[in-house]
Amino acid sequence: MQLHLYQIDAFTDELFSGNPACVVPLSEWLPDDLLLKIARENAVAETAFFVDNGLKIHLRWFTPEAEIDLCGHATLATAHALKEIRGYSRKTILFETKSGELEVETANSEYTLNFPSRKPSTTPLPSLLQESINIQPQEVLKARDFVLVYNSEEDIKNLEIDRLKFDKLELGSGGVIFTAPGKNCDFVSRFFTPGASVFEDPVTGSAHCSLIPYWSEKLDKTEMLAHQISERGGKLFCKNNGDRVAICGNARTYSIGKLWTE
Repeated sequence: MQLHLYQIDAFTDELFSGNPACVVPLSEWLPDDLLLKIARENAVAETAFFVDNGLKIHLRWFTPEAEIDLCGHATLATAHALKEIRGYSRKTILFETKSGELEVETANSEYTLNFPSRKPSTTPLPSLLQESINIQPQEVLKARDFVLVYNSEEDIKNLEIDRLKFDKLELGSGGVIFTAPGKNCDFVSRFFTPGASVFEDPVTGSAHCSLIPYWSEKLDKTEMLAHQISERGGKLFCKNNGDRVAICGNARTYSIGKLWTE
């Protein structure tokens, strides 16, 4: 079987930055083990697979290890592939996913994700997580992911992780967000997933489902600019809408190709 394959850099307007995602359109769903094999072969943080059902597009996301419940950058990448490569004409793209219906508004080269808010709550810091990091947080919270809050952007930049200890954490489908106020933006973050082949995620849209409500309350602002300060880096325009969050960014097409499954 021959399939189309698009690789998109998401949450950036420059190639070789942001978060790369692979997007694979399907006419019908293939077996899950085959989807996982394709994601492993692609070797990026997430591969998005979709089936266009007309008004709604059924969308699923796979890391090289497993299917996940929500992914921001691969959703943005899919919207970009639909609009810029496949000529999708509707301004609003409606996705059907494991996290319910998700809308993406398209305007010129910008894509705005309408995602669920996942406000984190205060929680104890697991001893293994405490032992695995060189700088201790000022505040510890959790929703799907742990949210570790620091005083300064420098703390986030200077963070060092003992991966042997960190990888022993059992967080299910979640990861660990490290965040602080930003120098040239409202807040910064980095995101790590225990045991993942892509240890530091370059730009994590779903993490901002927790970061936006937290920083909105902390800064008393509904609209914010966020930078994820990984090596590749990414920029996210954020808005708190109560039980929903809006996450806006750009994307660039890196490659268009084909893959074979046998």
